[in-house]
Amino acid sequence: MPKSRSTIGTVFVGGALSVTLAALAYPSMLGVQTTSANQSRVITQTQWGPLTEADRNFVVFVRSAGLWESPSGELALRKGTTAAVREAGRHLVIGHAALDASCRRIAPMLNITLPNQPTPQQQGFLDTFKSDTGKQFDSDFANTLRVTHGSIFNTIAKIRSTTQNTLVRRLADQANDVVLDHITQMETTGLVNFNQVNVQETSPPTLPSSQVTPPAPQPGAPMVAITVPPGVPAQGVTTGPADTPAPGASPAAG
Repeated sequence: MPKSRSTIGTVFVGGALSVTLAALAYPSMLGVQTTSANQSRVITQTQWGPLTEADRNFVVFVRSAGLWESPSGELALRKGTTAAVREAGRHLVIGHAALDASCRRIAPMLNITLPNQPTPQQQGFLDTFKSDTGKQFDSDFANTLRVTHGSIFNTIAKIRSTTQNTLVRRLADQANDVVLDHITQMETTGLVNFNQVNVQETSPPTLPSSQVTPPAPQPGAPMVAITVPPGVPAQGVTTGPADTPAPGASPAAG
């Protein structure tokens, strides 16, 4: 049954917070022994600079976001009723494929374990999109993803300004470009309710950790790669700075 605008507001209001909490909760779920509220705490020293809890969580965050936002883009390509919604979907799948390639490349270099599945809350967004039809899909898609991308934009800026790790800094540079592009695409649909989005970004609800933590990958399971569907052209889509070897990286790394 189609949902009212107020109901949809309640459904996607938690999006911005949920993804952030997923990044914070995930390390402890993987058995990291000394996670703390101090995100500036250095976990380990690497040849690319110190790695803090915030740095690690950011890499997990970017990966987690792609695991539900890329499939959302694929749904928009198939179900969007306007050219603008379909174009936004194209930008999502291409942008997140590029970010995911960067995450999968640097994660083993920094000894970071990445999730293979989105959080239950993120999966709920996907389920809503799958059940939506027509203009309801267009509206839910544009507003939900404008909230989540608007929220991460501030996190990217903070990581970029504070990290001393060159690999994480380059990922933040790339994420900044890609996320800004996705924000612009959602706004270009003409469907974003800015008053509602602003409230959701500034007053997110508290959600239980079970809903906002991505499942740990099964031991020995291959890492899922986010890729661009066949036949989707990448021309004209922002994917961030070119991926060049990081200073100090060993030839065998990645």
